[in-house]
Order: sequence, then C-alpha cells, then structure tokens
Amino acid sequence: QVQLVESGGGSVQPGDSLRLSCSASGFTLSRYTVSWYRQCPGKQRELVAIDTRFGSTNYADSVKGRFTISRDNAKNTVSLQMNSLKPEDTAVFYCKIQVADREYWGQGTQVTVSS
Repeated sequence: QVQLVESGGGSVQPGDSLRLSCSASGFTLSRYTVSWYRQCPGKQRELVAIDTRFGSTNYADSVKGRFTISRDNAKNTVSLQMNSLKPEDTAVFYCKIQVADREYWGQGTQVTVSS
C-alpha cells in the first residue's frame, strides 16, 4: 500500500535546473519528515535535504543555496528544486519518508550533469 515514486530526473548540462518529484501513495506525507538522498557513483548514499515534521529544513553544504525541498500537500508530493547543477551532482536521487521507527524509500531517479 505504501509507495514512493520519484520522477523528474534526466541528463542536463552544468548550470541547468531540474525539479524532482516524489509522489506518495498509501499515506499522507504532510505528517512526516521527508528527505532527499543521493548516491553518487562509487560513493555512499548521502543526505541532501530534509524537511522535518516540525517544519524545519536543512541541506548538505554542497547543495545549500542551490537546492530547495518543498511539499505540495494537495498533491501529496515532495519536490527537490535543483538549480545551478554541477557535474558532481550526478547521482541517483531517492526520497525517503520517516514514519515513527519505519522508513520508506522510493526507487530512485537518475540525474546526470555533464557537458
């Protein structure tokens, strides 16, 4: 019943923008902490942005000022607006929802930034 699906990835050039979306089904994500992670080639999965259930947001230093996490409660989605993309942003991006001691992950969407 619970499912998260990421979309919006693609191949872009440095300096371009992308908007990733994570669509939730089976629960209402507005009640929970949501986050975006990415896994760069050959690296550990890392936290990129988080919007807590208390309403605070935080970003990895590497994306601060360029990425914005937000929710659309009417659509039951969470998005990640990515501006001024760099080659080092290339990764598979995942959304995660924290529900008490449980967590739910999407399948990931590929972002490739190259010239």
